[in-house]
Amino acid sequence: MASTNPRTYEPTASRKVAFLGLGVMGFPMAGHLALAGHRVTVYNRSSEKRLAWCKEFTGGAAPTPREAVADCDFVFCCVGNDDDLRSVVLGEHGAFAGMKNGAVFVDHTTASANVARELSAEGARRGIKFVDAPVSGGQAGAQNGMLTVMCGGDAAAHEAARPIAMAFSRAFTLLGGSGAGQLAKMVNQIAIAGLVQGLSEAIAFGMKAGLDMEQVLEVIGKGAAQSWQMDNRGKTMIADKFEFGFAVDWMRKDLGLVLDEAKRNGARLPVTALVDQFYADVQAQGGHRWDTSSLIRRLR
Repeated sequence: MASTNPRTYEPTASRKVAFLGLGVMGFPMAGHLALAGHRVTVYNRSSEKRLAWCKEFTGGAAPTPREAVADCDFVFCCVGNDDDLRSVVLGEHGAFAGMKNGAVFVDHTTASANVARELSAEGARRGIKFVDAPVSGGQAGAQNGMLTVMCGGDAAAHEAARPIAMAFSRAFTLLGGSGAGQLAKMVNQIAIAGLVQGLSEAIAFGMKAGLDMEQVLEVIGKGAAQSWQMDNRGKTMIADKFEFGFAVDWMRKDLGLVLDEAKRNGARLPVTALVDQFYADVQAQGGHRWDTSSLIRRLR
């Protein structure tokens, strides 16, 4: 990434920052912070990932979140779920134990709105600002530094973090108070789930009807049926290729958060609940790591 990075960065003062979690999203996101000129210290549970990051980018690594965040102005995080998030934030070796008063914690994990509010309240007790900031754009968006970030929390903290976060973002938008970012990400996943199922049915129908579906998608993609999923996944769905992209396991985790929240707020999500079960069928076919567009596999 360092040698072929096409991204240009908005000029901003170099800040001391930490990044916690070097998965498929966090690794390049932290890299963009370093390439933008920030002084980055990274943490990951496996030392191998920490060492690999330090070989590719300029920055340091620490063996615990507490040590990684020492003296940092901003701490960014991208881990797996609520429990993973609590494990790097709380406790004797967690980030909150090492962050200075007035520092900002920006969490890019797709997690529950409840954990965002919980950690925001705990941060406030310690003089730390917490912004929940899940992302959309997938691994490619992280690598290209073009993520869409949905934020919830304190307006001043959001505004302070925005210039730094724009190193890996194309939009970094405050949508409300604590938890609003996570709720907006749930809206995003609801929309995607129904859309991918509709696209799967359309392609499967067209193939059964004997149509040249690449040609059909080229035509209808210029009209009201056009979508990001059609433009970026239509051809691979026709070709039955799914070894890339946003994994079914991750989507099911996200839809679980959605359906739990719907139980609390009373929203009716019949299509989303059905598509979640369709993704369970894909998992049963061995498609845990297939791209979410693999829904079409059920229809073949």
